[in-house]
Formats: sequence, C-alpha cells, structure tokens
Amino acid sequence: MAGAQGCGEGQMAGLYDLERTLGKGHFAVVKLARHVFTGQRVAVKVIDKSKLAGEAAGQLLQEVRCMKLVQHPNVVRLYEVIDTHAKLYLILELGDGGDMFDHIMRHEGGLAEARAKHYFAQIVHAISYCHKLHVVHRDLKPENVVFFREQGVVKLTDFGFSSLFQPGKMLTTSCGSLAYSAPEILLGDEYDAPAVDIWSLGVILYMLVCGHPPFQEANDSETLTMIMDCRYTVPPHVSAQCSE
Repeated sequence: MAGAQGCGEGQMAGLYDLERTLGKGHFAVVKLARHVFTGQRVAVKVIDKSKLAGEAAGQLLQEVRCMKLVQHPNVVRLYEVIDTHAKLYLILELGDGGDMFDHIMRHEGGLAEARAKHYFAQIVHAISYCHKLHVVHRDLKPENVVFFREQGVVKLTDFGFSSLFQPGKMLTTSCGSLAYSAPEILLGDEYDAPAVDIWSLGVILYMLVCGHPPFQEANDSETLTMIMDCRYTVPPHVSAQCSE
C-alpha cells in the first residue's frame, strides 16, 4: 500500500487528475480519473478516513485484501492503493460500457437467452474463481457487473461486502441488497458463504432473461415475504430449458 501526500481537490497524489463523479457511497466517492503521465483512464474510489468507524475500516481492509487476491479476466482489477493522511484511494480498472442493470433495463422482457447465457457464464466463471480462493462476494447484483466493450467481456466489481471464508465454517454478518439476498442472510442466521453468492447468481439470471427482478414488490416487507416463500413466476417467453 503506497503512501503519498495529497495534491489538492483536482489531483490525487500528483499521479491522477480527478474528473467527474461516477458514484457515491456512505464513506466513499468513485471518480473518473486520468493518469498524469500515461493518460490512462481509471476509476478511483476515494475513501474519507474520517468517516470510517472500526467495523467499516475492517471491511475496507477485507475489500482490498480480496481484490488483490482475485486476479481474473472477469473481475475488475485493482491496480494500486494510495494511502494519504486524510484519504485512501483505490485505483481500479475502468469499464467503458456501463453496468448490467442499465443494460437489462434497455431490453424490455429481458435479453435473448443466448446473449444472457454469454454474459451469465462470465459472471459464474468469476465467482467460481473467487470461491476457489475462499473469497465470497456477498453483494452480487447487475449494478456490480460492468461492461468492457473493447475487451468484449463483463467484469464483476464492488467487493465492499466481500470476505475470506474457511470451507465448512459458517458466516454470520448480514449484508448485501434485499432483492438479491438469500433468505438465511435476511433471517440473520448463520450461512454457508458460497451458497449465498449462488442464490444471488440465480436472481441475476432471472433478471437477464425476464427483464425484472423475481422478488420485487411495492415495499420491502412484501419483497421480504416473497423471498422467504421463494415465490416468483417465470414469464411464458422463457424457454423450458432455461426455466428448469
């Protein structure tokens, strides 16, 4: 983890010019940036250290550890980590085609099954590799899958809830996004790490071929009930081979 001095609002550590904001979180902002010398465009996750409590700081270290460990063609690369007095900067590979959620929303009724299979296989390959390294993602959703059009691939990103796990040892931390979370996480039960990612993969596949989430009601309480009952319907245009 490199140490450096901050160099003002628009430039970070004298190496990257920070440009427009791509996204915001509780204690981090993701910025588009350009390397001062090479011109390479990257995404920079800017973390305000003053907003990090003990648990959040620990989770951030887990995120960095997991991303450094997982080097895969379908996982967004963490190029480097720059540590300054007030902020921590994660320098990330930049996608050029938006995220999968927006892509799905542009296709009413879902994608053609052959195209959905093409994208889904890449996500499965990424998660399979993570699990072999004993890394669980715990926040799989279309918003965390990014298109790289020049490379012709999709890549998994945002390891903010990721964790290392020991095979056979249950986890207890409740995290993730409601519509994509496995019932055992929502119940606050202990859970098998790979199993909760596999549940979320199923939700992503449904969205790819149907164009909307399987469990999505007017309010969180109704959505939660649907997840607990595993109650959903498959539209008639989905093939029998896919729905099974």
